[in-house]
Amino acid sequence: MSLDSISTTAKPLLIVEGVSKRFNDGPLSVNVLSDISLQVHHKQRLAIVGASGSGKSTLLQIMGGLDDASSGRVLFDGNDFALLNATQAGELRNRSLGFVYQFHHLLPEFSALENICMPLLMSGYSCREAKQWASDILQRVNLSKRSKHKPHELSGGERQRVAIARAMVMRPQLLLADEPTGNLDRKSAEQIAVLMDELQQECATAIVLVTHDIELAQSMDQVITLSDGEIV
Repeated sequence: MSLDSISTTAKPLLIVEGVSKRFNDGPLSVNVLSDISLQVHHKQRLAIVGASGSGKSTLLQIMGGLDDASSGRVLFDGNDFALLNATQAGELRNRSLGFVYQFHHLLPEFSALENICMPLLMSGYSCREAKQWASDILQRVNLSKRSKHKPHELSGGERQRVAIARAMVMRPQLLLADEPTGNLDRKSAEQIAVLMDELQQECATAIVLVTHDIELAQSMDQVITLSDGEIV
C-alpha cells in the first residue's frame, strides 16, 4: 500500500501531538523526545529508524500507552491515553493493540499454545474458544506441531513467530513492533518480515515498527528518522 492510497481526509487511527519526554537524574533533566508529532492511518505501515539512544523505543512505548509523555498527547482511535485509568488503558491495549519486542517476552512456564491464549482469556473468551483461536493462528504461522512446546524448546525464529501470533490473535487495529528481527539471523529475520506482512494484510492492521534493519524499514509505506529525540 502506497501513501498515495491513504486518504488524507480519513480519520487517523493514531495521533501523536507535540509529545516530549524528559527524565530527571537528580538536578539534571534529560530530554529523550522533543515535540514529536505524527499520524498513523488505518492499515498504514510506518517504520521508525535512527541510531541507538535516539528515542525510538521510548516513542513506541508512549504510542502504546505503556509510558507517559512529559508533555503533548497521544490519541488512539479517539481515546486519549492520559484520560484513561489503568483498567481502561489495559482493556484498550488488550483489545486493539498488539506488541512485539526484540526479545519475545513469552511466559516460560507455558506452552506456545497457552502463551497465545493469554490475550483471549484476559478478554473473557472461554478456554475452548481461546484454544481454537490460538490453534488457528498457530497453524497460520506454521507452528501447529510445536503447540505444546515451551519457549526454551523453540528456536529463536519460532519463539518470535509465537510472539507475533500472540500479538495478532485478537486482530488488533495497530501492531507496535520494537526491533522484531533484531535478535535473529538473516534467514529468520526475512521469514518474520514476510509473516508480519501477510498477517497485516489479512487482519487489516496498521503497523508501527522500530528497526535498525534498513531493508525491513524500506518495505514499509513510510519511514521516519529520529535523531536526538527529534524527527529529522
